[in-house]
Amino acid sequence: MDMFDDRRVVIQPLNKFWYLNKVASIDMLRLDLLHPVVSGNKWFKLRLNMNYALDNGFKTIVTFGGGYSNHLAATAYAAKKFNLASVGIVRGKYEVLTPTLEECQNQGMHLIFVTQEDYKNKEEPEWAKSLVAHFDEILIIPEGGANEKGRAGAGLISRFVHDSYSHIAVAVGTGTTLIGLRNKLKAHQNVMGFVPMKQGAYVGEHIAAHLQEDKNRNWELIDDWHFGGFGKWKPELITFMNEFYDVNNIPLDIVYTSKMMYGLNEMLKYNYFSTCDKILCIHSGGLQGNSSVKNELIYQ
Repeated sequence: MDMFDDRRVVIQPLNKFWYLNKVASIDMLRLDLLHPVVSGNKWFKLRLNMNYALDNGFKTIVTFGGGYSNHLAATAYAAKKFNLASVGIVRGKYEVLTPTLEECQNQGMHLIFVTQEDYKNKEEPEWAKSLVAHFDEILIIPEGGANEKGRAGAGLISRFVHDSYSHIAVAVGTGTTLIGLRNKLKAHQNVMGFVPMKQGAYVGEHIAAHLQEDKNRNWELIDDWHFGGFGKWKPELITFMNEFYDVNNIPLDIVYTSKMMYGLNEMLKYNYFSTCDKILCIHSGGLQGNSSVKNELIYQ
């Protein structure tokens, strides 16, 4: 079952002005073009989970996320598409719903709000089940699709990655996409995970635990450019996003890909790479998250 046409995905070269004399080439894998809601890596992490739900008679998808979670929005849309009910267990309380949560509700998702402290129980199945006991035939999908099916689905992205690339850059939240890619790509290819959280390198322990033994090398996590923490930003990041769009005609999202590309740009300045390196940056979508800063962006 494939909900979207992968032929919409393209590999777009960046303007040579952006990396001139620093590396051989930089391309971007435009997974954001797959769909306006279930975009980027979201569908790849959901597709095998949705297959499993439909094949085994589940009626309700339960998952987790914060107020600006692309995963929640994607799950709500996909569940409605396949006539499944959906429940989002949301971290924090909101007197006014964020645009993301409004969209989830518009797609029929039932939202359950829990405190930051209670949300720490999200990996305890019995806790989640107690919150949704009145729903029928539930399938629980972890935050960010971080389960075996999500990792395997993310691995399908490797079909778009040529062996000629020396480095693959990807934004990291739960680490699911990086795991899927690292397990499928050639062992000699370097996978760089840009983490948009403070001290985000803690995700590395989880990632290493799910890598095949022969693939647990040539990968790294970079958390230097978090701009204050997950979901936070500073004016210079907005300026960078606008300048990047002006040069490359590619919109970035405020949470993940903007910080990845900002960090990559800084690494280019400091000659981190060899001039013969070929880099592929994966656009993981999530542009709906820009609703909080849309008035400051030159693209909508």
